[in-house]
Amino acid sequence: MVSLFAGAAGVFGLLIGSFLNVVIFRVPAGRSIVSPPSACNGCGTRIRASDNIPVVSWLLLRGRCRTCDAKISARYPLVELGTAVLFVVVAWWVVSSVRAALPMAPLDGKQVAATTLSLVAFLYLAAISIALALIDIDTHRLPNRIVLPAYPVAAVLLGASALLAGEPARLVTALAGGGILFALYFVMALAYPGGMGFGDVKLAGVLGLYLGWLGWGSLVVGGFAAFLLGGLFALVLLLMRRANRKSSIPFGPWMLLGAWVGIFAGSAIAGGYLSLFGLAS
Repeated sequence: MVSLFAGAAGVFGLLIGSFLNVVIFRVPAGRSIVSPPSACNGCGTRIRASDNIPVVSWLLLRGRCRTCDAKISARYPLVELGTAVLFVVVAWWVVSSVRAALPMAPLDGKQVAATTLSLVAFLYLAAISIALALIDIDTHRLPNRIVLPAYPVAAVLLGASALLAGEPARLVTALAGGGILFALYFVMALAYPGGMGFGDVKLAGVLGLYLGWLGWGSLVVGGFAAFLLGGLFALVLLLMRRANRKSSIPFGPWMLLGAWVGIFAGSAIAGGYLSLFGLAS
């Protein structure tokens, strides 16, 4: 059952990934993501529905426009595949986590609703993570059009899920997590404006909501992992002489990757670390 559900999430992810390609291209340019319909960047010909099937169309067309033979970037199918894979992992994680918490008991209506809402919340985070990471790599920006709506979406979905599951304490840790990460990044942006932008500050609040909702262990690990992974990447670039101390390296992708480490493994990592010092309960 879980495998079937995850497979459906993968198909849905392919479709969302196709839409994300539009978002990644148009949002930084300030264009509408709804109209006009997708068209070839070379000749401007509107893309047929039969040529807009995720991954499959790109393979059948051999990465070329049907009309003008212009090359179509491999990023398009990679974004679609990446979104599908992440959706499968998220769906598997959410459903498996629920069944692990309630191994012998059937889910009641409230539990099903709570699980569904949390699944939608984390799938939404998965989608905007891919869009924001690639936009930040391309433009060194984290657009408000994507980041700011994530606050009410996360608050409503995660808040409703916590209340339906009878876990109102999650709301407290979610709000605390959002506030803590926002404040931390805000202070760093003021102290080092050249290395931390306010787009990072706003994104930190969103990630803090999700990590805090999962618990303090996830929040600490997810927050720390961003700096660890980003620092290691910067060090590798310095050693390879691909960058210097003044190079501008987008931090958004590392914030997002660190957050997903906290989401999937934060509790286990924090528990393992505490057990080394005999502090695990």
